Amino acid sequence: MRSCPSVSPETSPSPSDVTAARGSVRTEVRVGRPADEVWALVGDPTRLAEWFPGITGCSVEGDQRVITTGSGLSLPEKILTVDPLLRRFQYRITAPLFAEHLGTIDVHDLGDGTSLLVYSTDAEPSVMALVIGGAAGTGLEQVRDLLEGGA
Repeated sequence: MRSCPSVSPETSPSPSDVTAARGSVRTEVRVGRPADEVWALVGDPTRLAEWFPGITGCSVEGDQRVITTGSGLSLPEKILTVDPLLRRFQYRITAPLFAEHLGTIDVHDLGDGTSLLVYSTDAEPSVMALVIGGAAGTGLEQVRDLLEGGA
């Protein structure tokens, strides 16, 4: 077993050393459906408009996806990970609006026929993480409602 060095208050970064340029948001929802069923929806890069609010369409070519918003704005993305074994989807918005972005969707099998659907986003500028994270929370609820037969 490796030992990790301890962090003392003297070596910890102070709040003034930490910048707020990059933001991180995570949201989750329990879905009353098996993980493979949830993954079939959220793991398919072409189906984003079915569940993510404000997205009216998307096109995928290789590892490139372009989403279209309700206002007509097109945002290019690079698909980084589509892993059906882990049930993980990751992408990066490559539009100049972002200095940095990473979105991650994970579907966890809870072992009782239900799933935990988790959406994480890291973005710079940090305010974009809040915008995407807020919409993603609504999107996860939409996934739940679609798959559980609500809404």
